[in-house]
Amino acid sequence: MTTQVDQYFLVGCGRCSLGGTPDCKVHSWTTELALLRSLVLETELREEVKWGVPCYTYEQKNVLLLSAFKEYCTISFFKGVLLDDPENLLQKPGPNSQASRVLRFTSIAEIEPVIDEVKALVQGAIAVEMVGREVVFNKNPEPIPEELKQRFKEDPPLKNAFESLTPGRQRGYILYFSSPKQSKTRVARIEKSVGKILRGEGLHDKYQRRR
Repeated sequence: MTTQVDQYFLVGCGRCSLGGTPDCKVHSWTTELALLRSLVLETELREEVKWGVPCYTYEQKNVLLLSAFKEYCTISFFKGVLLDDPENLLQKPGPNSQASRVLRFTSIAEIEPVIDEVKALVQGAIAVEMVGREVVFNKNPEPIPEELKQRFKEDPPLKNAFESLTPGRQRGYILYFSSPKQSKTRVARIEKSVGKILRGEGLHDKYQRRR
């Protein structure tokens, strides 16, 4: 797994078999990620690598992530639901997301007109941590197994990738993970599926190398 930020932008996160290859999603958004990174680095946030991706923290508290997906790149705010977003730029990663919100971009042309708004959202996320605001969570309506909930706590990029899947793909994984009676089997199934989830694939999708 990638441990240095510059390494991420060169070879990807290293969390799946595509890391270090031309098919890694990071290479699809090099220019966009570089611009978003420059905006974040103008602030007092500390740049680190967590879970193989760039993570930006304030006094050791996670504030946001930069990530590459198959169809877009993102800034993901851990407590995005608490941010003032007058232009309605923020989106839920998935229908059941309660705390996190993301900005999705597919080109420089999409980023440049909203640079001031992006900066304001980043500053707002810092302010949320400065004053110690917390998200009040509702009971999760989906029957997500405890093992998967724990994995999401340990690995927010995996949670973001999972929530970016279609509802049908999410449900397929949840049923697959929940069916074994033994916890160790549920954990094994989750670990076996991490690569497919990070690539945006459903449980039964077959990866086809891009040419």
